[in-house]
Amino acid sequence: MTTATVAKPQTQAPAKGGRRLTLPVLLLIVAGVLILTSAVRLISGADGITSTGQMSTALRLAVPIGLAGLGGLWAERAGVVNIGLEGMMILGTWFGAWAGYQWGPWAGIAFGILGGVLGAVLHAIATVTFNVNHIVSGVALNILALGTTRYLSKFTFADAPGGSTKQSPPIDSLGTFDIPGLSHWLDTLNEKHWFLVSDIAGLLGGLVTDLSPLTVIAVALVPASWWVLWRTAFGLRLRSCGENPVAAESLGVNVYKYKYLAVIISGGFAGLGGAFLSIVASNVYLDGQTAGRGYIGLAAMIFGNWMPGGLALGAGLFGYTDSLNLRGGGTNVHALILLLAVLLVFGVVYLAWKKRVVSAAVTAAVAALMFVWYLTTDEVPQQLVSATPYIVTLLVLSFSAQRLRMPKADGLPYRKGQGK
Repeated sequence: MTTATVAKPQTQAPAKGGRRLTLPVLLLIVAGVLILTSAVRLISGADGITSTGQMSTALRLAVPIGLAGLGGLWAERAGVVNIGLEGMMILGTWFGAWAGYQWGPWAGIAFGILGGVLGAVLHAIATVTFNVNHIVSGVALNILALGTTRYLSKFTFADAPGGSTKQSPPIDSLGTFDIPGLSHWLDTLNEKHWFLVSDIAGLLGGLVTDLSPLTVIAVALVPASWWVLWRTAFGLRLRSCGENPVAAESLGVNVYKYKYLAVIISGGFAGLGGAFLSIVASNVYLDGQTAGRGYIGLAAMIFGNWMPGGLALGAGLFGYTDSLNLRGGGTNVHALILLLAVLLVFGVVYLAWKKRVVSAAVTAAVAALMFVWYLTTDEVPQQLVSATPYIVTLLVLSFSAQRLRMPKADGLPYRKGQGK
């Protein structure tokens, strides 16, 4: 018997009715959405929905969500549900700003990570050592982090130059850069507003324009996490703790150690996401700065089916919808209503093909309402624009729920030696 036995649940066939989404199929879906988006842009005249600036802003807003999601991925692959990501991000924003305005942005990033790790240690002690319910521990941590940072701000930022009880002094910037030549060329293509070509140029241009060094590091952490978790012995042992900790223990794996390591790494990622918010996204700490991004990061992880690639797509989607608040929100969201209506039409065809008559009829009615909404209005209220990221979170989780497969022992209590 080898350690490969521990990972056996990972190779099981998908549940009946839940056919696995392969890479070629995923690429076809992405290509189809791009074509439809380009067509909607031409019809609506909302060129901003695929502009370089929109995509650059979306990437910047997706980074903290993606880092929180990576944190959730590491913890839950080891069997620990991490609802406390929001609290760890809050600690990251505060510690990052506190150190950043005194000793510079890179020191702030290091302290932001440490702040997240501090919250993670508390969560690990509660859930792994004392077997406290993971949800209860995470919610308690979120409340504790929020109250602690507000209390500390009164004594650290209130008397500092440019600070207040709810805001830190300004922090020096890490700076930004473009990819020479490529960024300008893609931006030029995007401004021509050609069908599909300009949209692809805008998407790619956003990935190489106005980049922060921390953005590059954060993006690189996605494939790095995949390699460590799925291509190393360390990752195999860690994932075994989330699939079958009793079997892992029988093979000599120290389950407690790996759970602690996973939660601590999880906190480090969440703290880094928080530091990104206070140092890169804005150069100050603000009370309530995370705005639920820890929860959205968790949703991105679930949408991605506990896989780094899917998580990155989810973070990108939520970051894009969040960016609508900053760039042409009402007009762009109005154009996306048309895109959603067209996508629902394809959903009707699919449901009819599957002979799910009732579902097809309901979807057709919703699609018709979306078309009417688009044709009878010119833009949407700002309140709806602000709520768009959260609405998208609910819709995406609702439609993808049937294809999800969480680690088998995720959130389950475990005691050393319980298999004997």
